[in-house]
Formats: sequence, structure tokens, C-alpha cells
Amino acid sequence: MARQGGAGNATIQCAAIPSPFPTWQQLPQQSTLPDPFLPLKYTTPSDAQNIMAGKGQGRVQTPDEWYQCRQPEILQMLQEYQYGYYPDHSQEKVEATRSGTTLNIAVTAGDKTGSFKASFTLPSGASASKPAPVVINIGGMQNQPYLSAGIAIAQFDYTSVAPDSNSKTGAFWSIYNGRDIGVLTAWAWGFHRVLDAINMTVPEIDATRVGVTGCSRLGKGALAAGLFDKRITLTMPMSSGVQGMGPYRYYTMSGQGENLENSKQGAPWWTDSTLGTFVNHAENLPYDAHTIAAAIAPRALVIDQGTGDQFTNSKATAVIIYPAAKLVYDWLGVGDQIAMSVRSGGHCDMSGYTSVLPYVQKIFFGTPTNKDYNSLGSYGSPITTAYPWATATPPSKAA
Repeated sequence: MARQGGAGNATIQCAAIPSPFPTWQQLPQQSTLPDPFLPLKYTTPSDAQNIMAGKGQGRVQTPDEWYQCRQPEILQMLQEYQYGYYPDHSQEKVEATRSGTTLNIAVTAGDKTGSFKASFTLPSGASASKPAPVVINIGGMQNQPYLSAGIAIAQFDYTSVAPDSNSKTGAFWSIYNGRDIGVLTAWAWGFHRVLDAINMTVPEIDATRVGVTGCSRLGKGALAAGLFDKRITLTMPMSSGVQGMGPYRYYTMSGQGENLENSKQGAPWWTDSTLGTFVNHAENLPYDAHTIAAAIAPRALVIDQGTGDQFTNSKATAVIIYPAAKLVYDWLGVGDQIAMSVRSGGHCDMSGYTSVLPYVQKIFFGTPTNKDYNSLGSYGSPITTAYPWATATPPSKAA
């Protein structure tokens, strides 16, 4: 099947995306991180050992093939297995009005409308002729260091878009009630509609330099926002855990941490119902958190974790997920667009925002930084046995 798009110009023959998608019983059990270069068509139980070792047939060989074939497949696969299918924005009409620093947003699709509000704060000196980059957040962040750095802050009440519960209220569900979509996707949609409103009504903000962030479950939502909208320049998941940058596999590395089973038991609404079929079979998932990160490339991603935050499995995020994702970024020639920020402290410490700020400034302004965002801190070195396919990384790299 020929699919054209992404970063390359040539039309490439892509492996067909399975239809229907395989169930957990039809997928190989993989105790290590799945090979991101292997199309789902070739992810079969009969070849499990070769697949884990990076020796499966049909692997992606070039960056063009990655962008045109594999990355779109990953996006579809993640919607099938985890997020639910993101609504077709081409069928939506977005209206926004500005009153001071408040944005009133209304989205209509068909005969249904959902409305919510957002607000923003501009840094000193921001104007239509000198617009500032912006970080959109949910749940609050450390505003002042960012404003002092010349970065605008925007925020919205995520519960007015979709509550953190099974309750199908809020702007998103006013339009899309009845669909099998996770709340993380609904929150991502909220980020995107806020960006629409900024682009329409706030010329003092540069809508081509945009970060998204949140912490814990809201970090999972920010990650989804970065995943599903290429307008997002920088994705900033903080202390995000499973369904964020924490792995489904290796969940005991920091102690008894967040995993598929306890996340689906405690908050099944975060994701679609299909993910629930993998409970007790997480090793059959054909992806892990590194796959989500790689699907954002070549756009920037900075991952925050505190060494005192065992539940979200900070260690495995740092020594397994980050280096596995960075291998893909490096292979694509954009290794400087992914960063790991390991800090002291616990879950959702506000210090995380100052810890990542030099990297944010680098992405938004090109400001050099001496901070090593490839350092894993006290965790030491990557655990390469968790991604054995890396020894067989495809040879063709971006120029």
C-alpha cells in the first residue's frame, strides 16, 4: 500500500496496516521493549525471539519510510489500543472571543456544541509585532520563571473539557458522548482548541512556538496533546507514569509502581476500552512508552522525573524509555530534540518546571545551555538489555 507524507518526498510502498487490528492473543509476548522499527503486520507470535532482537522481517530502513509509513501506523495503532480515535477536526467549527486575558471557546460539530474557557498571561514586552512563545498547561505550573524568560502561559480547566471520571460531562462529551475515547484524548483535544483560540484572538502569542505540559495524569494528557497535533513544538510530560512516559513493562524497577492493571482499575476512563483487554497481558502490547515518544519526532520532547517519585517509575523512564526513544531520534538526525530531566524530589514537584526551563528556552529561542539533558543523574547508565533491537538499528540515517 502506497502512502505519501511525512518528512520525505518519495512515495514508498508501506506495509499494510492490519484490519482489524490484532487482539492480544494474536500478538507476541515481548518481555523487552517492542522494536519501534517493525511494522505491525510483521509483529507475529511465530517470530517472537527474532522480533525482540531486532531481526524481524520488514523493518523500516530509512527516515522517509519512518515518516511516511511507520509513524502514521503508530499513531493509528495508539488510537486503536490506547487512546481511542481522535475526532475529525475538519468536521468542527471553532469560535473564540477574547475578553481581557480570558478566552471563550465554542466548538461545534454537526448539531452539537461544547464550550469552555481558557486564560493566559503575557510576559513583559509581548506584542503583536513581537509575539511570545507559549506553554499551555493544565493543573498549574511554575509561572514566574517562564514569564521572566519571555514565555507566555496559558491554562484551562481540564474538568470543564472532560472530568477525571466516568462522568460524560464537559465540552468534549457534549459533542462526542457515546464514543469509545479516553479522557486523556479529550484533554488533548482541549489543548488543541485552546491553541486554535490563541491563534484566532491573541496576536501577542506566537502560535508557531507552543509547548504543552501537565503533571501526573495531566502529564499523560499533555503527552497525548503533543502526539496528536503537529502544531505543538515542545511536549513536556511531567511525572507522567504509565500511559505517559512510564513503561508498561519493567514497572517494578522503582518498586511496586503504576502499571496497566492498577491504572485500569483506578481510572479506566483515561484510555479506551480496548486497552482493558490487555490487563494481565501487557507484554503483548505491540508498543510501549518509547513508541509514543518516537511518534512525536522530529518535534521536541522533554521528559521530567524526580528520583523520589517511585510510583511513576522514574528510574525505568530514565534508563529504559528515554534512551530507547532517543535511539530513534538520533537515527532520524534529530537527537537534540529529545531530552531527559532527572531531578531530586518527588511527584509533581514544581521544581520540575525550572529544571526543564533551559531546554524550553533552547527550543523556543535557540538559547544555548550547559545543562546536560542526556544525563540520567544518579540512575547512571541506560539498561540496554531492555531494548535488544538497538543492536540492529537500521543503517540508513538522516543526513
